[in-house]
Amino acid sequence: MSLSSSSSLQAWLTLSFLDGVGPRTMARLLQNYPSPADVLAADLLALQSLGLRPATLNVIQRYQQGDVVLSRRLDAVHQWLERPGCQVLCLDSADYPALLRRIPDPPPILYLQGDARLLHDPQLAMVGSRHPGPHGAATARQFARSFTENGLLITSGMALGIDGACHQGALDAGGQTIAVWGTGLDNCYPKRHRALASAIVEQGGLLVSEQPPDAFAQPGQFPRRNRIISGLSLGTLVVEAAMNSGSLITARLALEQNREVFAMPGSIHSVHARGSHQLLREGAHLVETISDVLEVLRLPLLAAIDSASANRPETAPAAPRSPLWPHLGHVPVSVDWLGQRSEMPVERVMQELMDLELEGLVQHTSHGYSRLI
Repeated sequence: MSLSSSSSLQAWLTLSFLDGVGPRTMARLLQNYPSPADVLAADLLALQSLGLRPATLNVIQRYQQGDVVLSRRLDAVHQWLERPGCQVLCLDSADYPALLRRIPDPPPILYLQGDARLLHDPQLAMVGSRHPGPHGAATARQFARSFTENGLLITSGMALGIDGACHQGALDAGGQTIAVWGTGLDNCYPKRHRALASAIVEQGGLLVSEQPPDAFAQPGQFPRRNRIISGLSLGTLVVEAAMNSGSLITARLALEQNREVFAMPGSIHSVHARGSHQLLREGAHLVETISDVLEVLRLPLLAAIDSASANRPETAPAAPRSPLWPHLGHVPVSVDWLGQRSEMPVERVMQELMDLELEGLVQHTSHGYSRLI
């Protein structure tokens, strides 16, 4: 899609580039003018009567007089659109996702890289702490994989910690995932997730941003990004969140958008669970298994309803024979604590833990030793 082939697209992009014209201001303008092109051609006195700030009026005036910087920005988007898999969706497009269009402040422009058809698939937003506890990332990855296997598309923000684990879980299942960025799609943030971004696109997924491709990270862009994550989705699942977590912003936005909110409980001793517990106190759906989400969203439990699996007797796996196993749980504990509880010398405890790690049954973190999920 090129700018020269669509004057309407060029007008949408131009209006979105003007300082002071955010989603809410643009919505107000389009309530009074038929299209962005009409806004850009409007008399400044008429625009002033709509309550626009002087700074915004000055920007529109500069555009009407010819703005070289703006022309360069449009040319840069034109070049970006020539790349394979890159496209732009405007708010008036028939392909704009219906759920996102319903939120109070839908982004006027969506920059996309990958399979845009995924925007219309049933999605679950999964978010959480950038600094999860010892089991947070593993739990997020496992649940994301299971949701993907059961027909839900996972949408998240590709941040460090829980977000990245959710995207990876979807990829583990051989499925697709949507990553909503707070930066432009030419500036991966965090940089260490460049390989993850490439894997998402290569596996048929989608990268989404409301920022122009060359936009760098700015603090205010990430809370705004969160409304897109929740707005695209049927519900938002908070895997792990402290009280000051940005994930709580996403959950609040989901409530404002009349979407379902889910939260996983955690240890009462963990600061990483306090935000999730607050959501549960406020009425979020408690999640222990994927069926807790699928039933609320009224989606078919593809794996659970398989009659052969449902009627197959389950055999509980044999517990490891290690004398430490009864004293290990999912909350990390120290070597000294294990020695006291098992009445074993430290040297024997260390050997037993090493054997359990080699068998893939135990993990060692900075918090201590615990069973693997």
